[in-house]
This record gives sequence, C-alpha cells and structure tokens, in this order.
Amino acid sequence: MKQSKNPLTTRRQSTTAPTGQVYYHRNQAVTVPDGYLAVARVTAVHGIRGEVRVELHTDFPDRFVPDIVIYMGEALTEFTIEIARPHKQQLLLKLAGVDTRNNAELLRGQWIFIPENDAVTLEADTYWVHDIVGLQVQTEEGEELGVVSDVLFTGANEVYVVQGPGDGPELLLPAIDEVVQSVNLAAQRIIVRLLPGMRDE
Repeated sequence: MKQSKNPLTTRRQSTTAPTGQVYYHRNQAVTVPDGYLAVARVTAVHGIRGEVRVELHTDFPDRFVPDIVIYMGEALTEFTIEIARPHKQQLLLKLAGVDTRNNAELLRGQWIFIPENDAVTLEADTYWVHDIVGLQVQTEEGEELGVVSDVLFTGANEVYVVQGPGDGPELLLPAIDEVVQSVNLAAQRIIVRLLPGMRDE
C-alpha cells in the first residue's frame, strides 16, 4: 500500500514570516514554511502550569521528548520541550518558558514545525504529504486527470484528492497498489490505474 506521512518541523526562530505553501491536514489548513514540516497543532490548554494539549499530525509521536527543540507558528518561534506525556489520544507538552495558563493560551491553535532535515527517513513507497500535493496525475494510457490538491487520512488507507483540469470535477483515488502504479517525484507525476466505478463516465 502506498503511504503518505504527515509533515512536521523543528528549528530556528525567525523575525520575519517565511514563505511556504498551504496544505490541508484532517481538514485543518496550515501554511508550512519552506524547509519545514508540520507535525502537530496546539488544541487547548491543560491545567494551570502552562501545559498545552497537542493534536499529532505525524506518524512518529516518539519525536516529542524532553530537551527537543520545536518551532511554533509561521514565525517559527523556538521552544524546548520540558515534559511530554500522552493524554486521551493526544499529547500534553510543557514548554520551557511557558509556566502559566495565560502564557499557554497564547499558543492555542498554533502549529508545531520541525526542519525537513530532522525528518525521519521514510520506507520505500512512503512519501510526505507535501511531496504528494501538487503532483500531476496521469493514467497508464496517458490521460491527464489533474493535480493532487489534498491527501485524506481515512484510517484504512490514504486518499488522494485530484482536482481535474480547468473546472473539472474532483476525483478521489485510494493510495493503494491496485490504483497507484508509480510516483515520480523528480518528474512531479503519479501514474494511476482507474478501477471500475471510480468516476462517472
């Protein structure tokens, strides 16, 4: 089965907003700065000591450990993790310098990034979402189907959302071996085999 990994980031602090691309992960829009990956989003504050509740957008939650540096928001504000612990299918983080509930409230809704250079090495036939979004999709017969505009995570397998040429309709393609024949990042192209019933004729 072809797989796509959620993007994630962690590096410097910047005084100017970096350029990046907008992606959608689990229906959440995020502008990912160039050279970074989005790995989590702060959803709430927990308690009165500055802990934040984090929704993970990565398949590698073990990267969140004490003394690791992460970057927050489009300004890539640098924070060091002091404590990381699981909590109700999410994660609780205590960040250095964030010691009160009021401080933590300022981080609500912020995305957490890591540098691409810190990303985990992926297995064969596994790709980051930001590598897949934007690729041209073509059938084995050479028909142009459009461009991947989003990747949906359904549990069983990922689904590539393909926006048809011009005002063409969207096409939902499961990222499984029977459908996705090849992914060529250098050529910016995915070759697929359409199965019966995948689109209206």
